Amino acid sequence: MTYDTDLLILGGGPGGLAAALYACQQGLSVIVVDPRESPIDKACGEGLMPGGLAELKALGVDPVGMPFQGIAYVSAQRRAEARFRAGPGRGVRRTTLHAALTARAKEQDTQWLRARVTSVAQDAAGVTAGGVRAKWVVAADGLHSAVRRAVGIRASAGTPRRYGVRWHYRVPAWSDFVEVHWSRWGEAYVTPVEPDLVGVAILSRQRPEIDWFPWLAERLGGATPGPARGCGPLRQVVSRRVAGRVLLVGDAAGYEDALTGEGISLAVRQAAAAVRAIVDNSPASYEAAWHRVTRNYRWLTRGLVLASTPAVARRAIVPAGALLPPVFRRGVNMLAQ
Repeated sequence: MTYDTDLLILGGGPGGLAAALYACQQGLSVIVVDPRESPIDKACGEGLMPGGLAELKALGVDPVGMPFQGIAYVSAQRRAEARFRAGPGRGVRRTTLHAALTARAKEQDTQWLRARVTSVAQDAAGVTAGGVRAKWVVAADGLHSAVRRAVGIRASAGTPRRYGVRWHYRVPAWSDFVEVHWSRWGEAYVTPVEPDLVGVAILSRQRPEIDWFPWLAERLGGATPGPARGCGPLRQVVSRRVAGRVLLVGDAAGYEDALTGEGISLAVRQAAAAVRAIVDNSPASYEAAWHRVTRNYRWLTRGLVLASTPAVARRAIVPAGALLPPVFRRGVNMLAQ
């Protein structure tokens, strides 16, 4: 049997590129297919949790950014803070992170094709997509994955249906925490990414307005936001992550509503688990591994999103975190691993 590569990665975002780097460490040949030019920008909280940052460094990727010491939940009257036990995370612009991952992947002799893949054909011995014959495919093509549909994996938007929009504001970073500002209509995630630049991502069920957070708007000092990037609906319920020799990684594998910006860290861990399953010639084992990797994230985030849906409960989130600091610290550090 003739193959063009051991592993074909469909989608060149952080999850796909992390899979490429893990595969190269295992001596696999890799081709990455993506229709977009690097660096790729998208709506993203831009906060790397300490665990994800450590895994990126182990892959030889150490992107420039701003350290942050923990997570703070903020409302008009209260603030709850939790510091990371394992050292700082890092706020990194999505384009900066993508450029660092791309450069490292190219150093490892990864091949690249610019193409959009919407159909996949596979048999017991391999997979063909985008004109490439491979032993395995990792699909990392995002929230609304075309590859996922092509291999017959069902996905649906979960409830409540929320959307995210991110802007950058050219103002001095005022905190060494990622701040999550709460209002009755949604949350605003504020991440320092450069000394004089912060990212602000608002998650809500309706058109976002910075005026929902007057205390945050005051901090921004009337600065003009950069271009908006949006995505959604955020929660994607995916029936499974494996179809034959195709494995889903990152947002394509399913997504819970965000709370602290742990999506990149999870994508890196999923990539490692997918490559282990491929090396072991045991694709079915990835399903269980995915559930282990994402368990804390899914339980904590889903529980908090559902609990905070009623207006009365939303108003209680930040006061509860301030009154119960050990519980808040435990939750934050579970997601930071």
